[in-house]
Amino acid sequence: MPSSTFRVRPGLVFTLAAVSALALASAAAAHETGAPHGGHQDARTWLPGDHHVHSQFSVDWKPASDPALAPDPVVGGDSNNTIPTNARMARKHGLSWMAATDHGGPNHSRVSREMAYPEVLKARREVADLILFFGLELNTPGADHSSIIVPNSPQERDDLTDLERRFDKFEAWPVDPARDQVSRMVEALTYMKALPRPPVVIAHHPSRSAKGLGQYGQTTPAELRDWNDAAPQVAIGMEGAPGHQAGALNPDGSPRTSEARGAYRQHPTYGGFDQMTARVGGFWDSMLGEGRRWWITATSDSHRHYTDGGIDFWPGEYAKTYVKAARTPDDILDGLRSGRVFVATGDLVSSVDLEVRPVARGASAAGIGGEVTVARGQDVRITLRVRDPAGENFGGRSPEVKRIDLIRGDLTGPAPGRSADENPTTRVERRFTTADWVREGEVITLTTTLRNVQTSGYIRLRGTGTGDAEPAMDVPGENPWDDLWFYANPVFIKVR
Repeated sequence: MPSSTFRVRPGLVFTLAAVSALALASAAAAHETGAPHGGHQDARTWLPGDHHVHSQFSVDWKPASDPALAPDPVVGGDSNNTIPTNARMARKHGLSWMAATDHGGPNHSRVSREMAYPEVLKARREVADLILFFGLELNTPGADHSSIIVPNSPQERDDLTDLERRFDKFEAWPVDPARDQVSRMVEALTYMKALPRPPVVIAHHPSRSAKGLGQYGQTTPAELRDWNDAAPQVAIGMEGAPGHQAGALNPDGSPRTSEARGAYRQHPTYGGFDQMTARVGGFWDSMLGEGRRWWITATSDSHRHYTDGGIDFWPGEYAKTYVKAARTPDDILDGLRSGRVFVATGDLVSSVDLEVRPVARGASAAGIGGEVTVARGQDVRITLRVRDPAGENFGGRSPEVKRIDLIRGDLTGPAPGRSADENPTTRVERRFTTADWVREGEVITLTTTLRNVQTSGYIRLRGTGTGDAEPAMDVPGENPWDDLWFYANPVFIKVR
């Protein structure tokens, strides 16, 4: 059953009919060593993935026999899964690509280099049709965590080792407070953007330590602006939907009220999404209103599966980040940098194709992550095709899209302050329901027009299988399979 067309049923391995066995074998030979492979001769399609996945090399620590020495790593301490196991489960749950992103502590760069990387190579051999990136969950200077995803190359191990040694705030022993400064992260990003093969950096669970709505913790709006200013093609965005979404489930699937979705224990998620993304006119919109190419993703943050006593789903089991790309590592990273991305939970949708085109002869169109230019006062036609796949998802449900929201905001120029987290121009332009679209099998199609466009701005999409007008504040014990959403990155509209 092709997952690009149908919802993947539990127990079925994801396959791409369009990729021949010969092409897979050729790609695998190059991919194993991290060498770039393939061109862009293949048409870009929506490739689901996960850039935040942990293995047994997200270690715990025990004191060394000599107190003056760094503590010793305990393999399997924070996650019990091997990298090949994660890769196999990613494919089983429909993913085309994945990043292995273990986090560390004192001298963890040695664990990454000497233990984790050989397992990455093993996983590439054993699961050859999964594009696997070597990455890191950085203990981020002055903030919480973030992905570093290095491009696949023969130097990928050296590149990642260098970045972890230089910039992970917990790498040094004894602990060096100077490594945990906002300015240090700006220095890191400045260094990264000058590399011959710059990585991608994405902020993890940005509001997990927030005390309330708009009361941010370790990661703040000002910091994320600093990151994006320092290296806009490296620091590209944040997790819109964090991992740990199975926190509300006991091993038998019954409600667990002792844990919050996403492990957001101080202020909750909204429909499974971080407040920085979920609030219309909130932080994400304030960034977009400045014209920043600031994108969102969704991940598993998989450490230990909920059926094994953890709070996680497998990669791809619940959340997917879809990147429109050719099936090559380089083009997947290009898709992330360029914002050709939408995210979905519970396999609510499997493709979102958006065309924004000025109503004028010969006018060019743009899709998700792109930009169109229009004359002042011109109309803009919006055409949307969404695939709502048939069959059950991995939660045993067969969800259907009930509503799609067209969200619109103005480009307002620089924010009034570095800590700004609002764009008051952003609004839900229109809410579409089943009465507004045409459905043919799995495909939903709708068209609408923005009339007499006078100001530069952007549009973005959000959809749900719930009846909620806005994503509700999540409560302990809420079943995540009953609260499914998708979000698409914006298209910018520039008025001349």
